[in-house]
Amino acid sequence: MKCPYCGYSESKVVDSRPTDESTTIRRRRECIDCKGRFTTYEKIEETPIMVVKKDGNRQVFNRNKIINGMIKSCEKRPVSRDEIEKAADNIEKAVQNTLKKEVTSDDLGTMVMKELKELDEVSYVRFASVYRQFKDVQSFFNELEEIMNQKK
Repeated sequence: MKCPYCGYSESKVVDSRPTDESTTIRRRRECIDCKGRFTTYEKIEETPIMVVKKDGNRQVFNRNKIINGMIKSCEKRPVSRDEIEKAADNIEKAVQNTLKKEVTSDDLGTMVMKELKELDEVSYVRFASVYRQFKDVQSFFNELEEIMNQKK
């Protein structure tokens, strides 16, 4: 880190503490050469995760899209906004924990369905009907049957 006063490239850390949000570390430094003091901030470099769509296009991962899709599925159901936010947090953490730079929209859809299944079965079926693009009533019925069998 170059000293802003004399340009010398070496300094020592005098004080270090996290910021209020705990996402950044504030460091107080002292130049080895001129003894000038200055502050630096250290932050984790976040590389955006890309979502690979079914048609091959790539988009930056957007947590709000997941939340909006879940809100539509949970409309008029006893699922709170906090529960949806927690489910979106779980999905986002799972995506980040894979340490991959890309995730497929299919994988995201599966994660959303898993979270919705735990929250509300009707919301799960609503989401699954759009996500899996049921072609006919039989495929829809098969999904319902699978849920019923899992309950037994």
